[in-house]
Amino acid sequence: MVPFSFAGEDFLIMGQGALFWPARKALLIADLHLEKASFFARFGQMLPPYDSNATLAAIEALVDETGARELWCLGDSFHDGEGPFRLDEQARRRLLTLTARLDWTWITGNHDPLTAAPGGRVLDEACLHGICLRHETLGSDRRPEISGHWHPKLRMRVRGQNLSRRCFVHAPGRLILPAFGAFTGGMRADDPAITRAVGTPAEALVPANGRLLRFPLAG
Repeated sequence: MVPFSFAGEDFLIMGQGALFWPARKALLIADLHLEKASFFARFGQMLPPYDSNATLAAIEALVDETGARELWCLGDSFHDGEGPFRLDEQARRRLLTLTARLDWTWITGNHDPLTAAPGGRVLDEACLHGICLRHETLGSDRRPEISGHWHPKLRMRVRGQNLSRRCFVHAPGRLILPAFGAFTGGMRADDPAITRAVGTPAEALVPANGRLLRFPLAG
């Protein structure tokens, strides 16, 4: 966990791709894409069907580590609107246990309208202590915001090897979380679509060994 201040609030950036808000005892995560493997299986692309349980196990570990009482999922929590109905029994039990244990909020995304969320409450967006929580950054709204959607990853070449790590993207008044799901891809953090969305100056944030590494992103 690495301390990080944003919009006058103190947070902890987690190496797993989550954000912890100590004052609220709240975990913020984005883009779980639960049941992505089963979605592709419907179209003949057979993938290991373990992504939902792996993602939920990672959430359980974070809740135990932080003592979180709230959890905010910032959109695309399921890969599609039918995802909640495809959960296997183990994943469904785990999710219902989590949503009963925590004050759990689903923010809707472009993949998941969540008309039948398994526990918790569903909101289009929320505003806490002056910070808007939504799925996709909204450039026309100048209030501070935390969002997801883009699955940012930092790609670099180190000692002759190409490395890729999920990262946070930070710009004045904007913070984009990486995808938390076990089976999610990513977009280069310096992709023009991301830098246009958040504005400049922008930077990629990567927690490592108790430090927060900052990498400027070209606008």
